[in-house]
Parts: sequence; C-alpha cells; structure tokens
Amino acid sequence: MTALEIPDEVVRMNLSANGAAGRAWLGSLPNLVEELTDRWSLTIGPAFTGGAVGFVAPAERRGGERLVLKVSFVDEETQHEPDALRHWDGDGAVRLVDAEPARGALLLERLEPGTPLGDHPDRSEAIGIACSLLKRLWRPVPEGHPFSLVRDLASRLGDELPGRFVRQDRPFDDRLLQRAVDLCRDLAASSEEVVLANRDFHLWNVLAAEREPWLVIDPKPLVGERAFDTGHFVRTLLPERLDLGSVDTIVGRLAKELELEPAHVRRWAFVRSVDDALWGLSIGGTDVGWDVRCAHLLAEWP
Repeated sequence: MTALEIPDEVVRMNLSANGAAGRAWLGSLPNLVEELTDRWSLTIGPAFTGGAVGFVAPAERRGGERLVLKVSFVDEETQHEPDALRHWDGDGAVRLVDAEPARGALLLERLEPGTPLGDHPDRSEAIGIACSLLKRLWRPVPEGHPFSLVRDLASRLGDELPGRFVRQDRPFDDRLLQRAVDLCRDLAASSEEVVLANRDFHLWNVLAAEREPWLVIDPKPLVGERAFDTGHFVRTLLPERLDLGSVDTIVGRLAKELELEPAHVRRWAFVRSVDDALWGLSIGGTDVGWDVRCAHLLAEWP
C-alpha cells in the first residue's frame, strides 16, 4: 500500500480537538486503513477533502462495487453513527454496508454524483429539501437503544459552561453565559416527544444520489426533542454579516417548515452558539466573534 495521505483539515482538527489521543490516532491511521482494506477486500482512492473529523475515501470492492470507507476518531459524537444508519436503514440516509464500531470504521454505499445540497443554486429550495428529509428521519427509537440523551447533554452543559467560561477569562457578556445555563436547565427537564436526533445536520451533510435524489450523511446521533436538530442547522444558514432580520427569518422559516415552536428553535441555536464560542476558544486560534454576535441576536431575555 502506498503512503496514506491524510487531508490537512483532518490532521488539524484531531490535533486541536483531541490532543495526544488525536495524535496517536493519526499515527495509527495508515495501519488501520490497510487492515480495513484487507478485511473488506477494498481498493481505495485519494481521500475526499472538505470534512475535518475523519478519513473518508472512495473505495471499490472486488467485483466493482463502488463504496466509501470512513474511519473516525471514536468519541461520544461518532461512536453511534453506525447505530443511527442501521436505524434509518437507507430511508433518507446513506446505507451502511458494514462496520467495525470499536475502530470507528464504516463501509458505506457511495452516493453519486455526491454534490452537497449546500451547493444547490436555489438556497430556498435547498432548505425545503433539507427540512423534508429531516422530518422523515425523526423517528422513535426502541427501548434499550444505545444513544445518549439530549436532556443529559443539556444537563451536562448547564453544569460545565460556567467553568469553561471562567477558564477562558470570561470572554463575553456574563448575561449570555447565565442565559445559556438557565436554558440548559430548562432543556434538561423537557417533556417533548423524543426521536432519533442529529447534532450535525446541515446542507453540506446532504448529498445528491441515484437511489434517492438526496440522502443524509455523517449523523452525530442522540435521542431527544426535534428542535435539537435545528440548533446547528440554523447557524449554518446564517450569513457572515449577521443582523436581527436574517436571524428572525431563518428561525421562522425552519419553525414553519418543521412544525416547531420558533422559541424552541431559537433556544437551541442560542445554546449551540455559546457552547461553540467556548469550544473555539478552548482549542485556540479560532475567531469566535461571529458566534458571540450570533448568541446576542438569538438571545430572548426573560
């Protein structure tokens, strides 16, 4: 096997986010990929670029079956991706062909042409397509499911955000921090109906395919209320130059199409903004001015 070329963005993300463990994982990746190609009888091409979490490359199995090999650092966000894909069973999402979960390895159907929905020339139409897919993927889960709970995540954030805020030398208005903590406590006590949710849903994680026009990839699954999925989704749709009008428009559009309360959409986008700002500061070299501005515009003061 020729030397494995790992995309620069994957190297940077794993070093900054995962430290020594990320460095060790990157060092083990060439041997791991070689073992997986032998295990699944694969020939792989150069890795796809554009992602940052894992190594993803086109693969072909003996006989000409066109697939994708994905290998990720295993953490709380990635460990249950194969479980989510099995739950959806190809209905609205990429189909899982095989997996070695303990090694963060997935063998997936290849989506072709694979154009991301984020490149769709009509942004309004793209949002409509994404919302239709999201509603299809909101399904109840059986008892004994392996997924973490959104309410537990909210409770943990409520406990951890103050300490993270202090460690970063109180980098923004204390009121934003306190509002986020208060909302996390409310969200941890939510009695909304729960479904299989996805903390990383956005237009660039929806690809054009042949089996269906568009399919979701890269879920980061939890079980919780539907509005949780909109927290990150809202933020990815907002412009670089933020203003209250654009925030209200996007929140209102998603709430209407997804049949959610605008306040529920807004509160998750706000919490994600505060959390992302503190996370960006913790890994260093990240300008979080946009995240803080976003939080200010999303905040609804009691």
